[in-house]
Amino acid sequence: MALTDNMRGAGLMVVSMAAFTFNDTVMKTLSGEVPLMQAIFLRGVLTTLWLYLLGRAVGGLRFGLARRDWGVIAVRSLCEGAATFLFLTALFHAPIANVTAILQSLPLTVALAAALFLGEPLGWRRIVAIAVGFIGVLIIVRPGAEGFSIWSLYALAAVGFVTIRDLSVRRLSAGVPSLTVALVGAGSITLAAGLVSTMEPWVPLTPGRLAPVALASLFILAGYLSSVMTMRQGEIGFVAPFRYTSILWALLLGWLVFGDWPDALTLLGAAIVVAMGLFTLWRERQLRRKACEAAPV
Repeated sequence: MALTDNMRGAGLMVVSMAAFTFNDTVMKTLSGEVPLMQAIFLRGVLTTLWLYLLGRAVGGLRFGLARRDWGVIAVRSLCEGAATFLFLTALFHAPIANVTAILQSLPLTVALAAALFLGEPLGWRRIVAIAVGFIGVLIIVRPGAEGFSIWSLYALAAVGFVTIRDLSVRRLSAGVPSLTVALVGAGSITLAAGLVSTMEPWVPLTPGRLAPVALASLFILAGYLSSVMTMRQGEIGFVAPFRYTSILWALLLGWLVFGDWPDALTLLGAAIVVAMGLFTLWRERQLRRKACEAAPV
């Protein structure tokens, strides 16, 4: 049976989420072995190299951009750097499933921020879904409760910076190549991490420490490639919900690799966040379809 574009897109989204979650898992194994900034720098060097070689191979690099686009790319790179530091700090200290569950609130925060700052329409149904989704986040974080962890706030802050990063991309001109944006972001994070890493002692780079870093960089590259290919296969409204398979990968890998399994409240909060995110995506798809049907031919 031949696969439809939607099925191929869904498969690529699942692969993308798996690759990114495997990257997180590999990086977490370095916790206590390699200082955070050293790990980010080493992974960044390889990731930047892979992206540059890929860009040269496919002709996807162009640096003669307008000043406005460079300003947007700078904001995006700063936010991505902050999000990387905050997310990996949380990941180094908290179970991967808990951190990933908080990250699932991203579609909700992007929808809310787009309405507040970009004037995009947001109906009452999606407002309710966002509010309920944030209740799910609070169940996961549990501020003031016994299960509270400061690292959950790091993950929440990472969501905030990723939200700004994703919104800033909407300000880029249509002709700006995605590979150029990704390469500049990766290079900026690598440079910043390298400078900060000089302020703390480096650990010796044994094969046992370099191998996970190299593997993580390949997972990031695979995640990026499959995510780009996803956007060219099928309808976004059909493909986007498969983004939530990352929480399934995080649960599985957290249990297999680290022996972690979230408690019942964390699982409940994650289920609420995912359900509200899926509803938001579904509602957006419905509104788009109605707009297309109402548009004059």
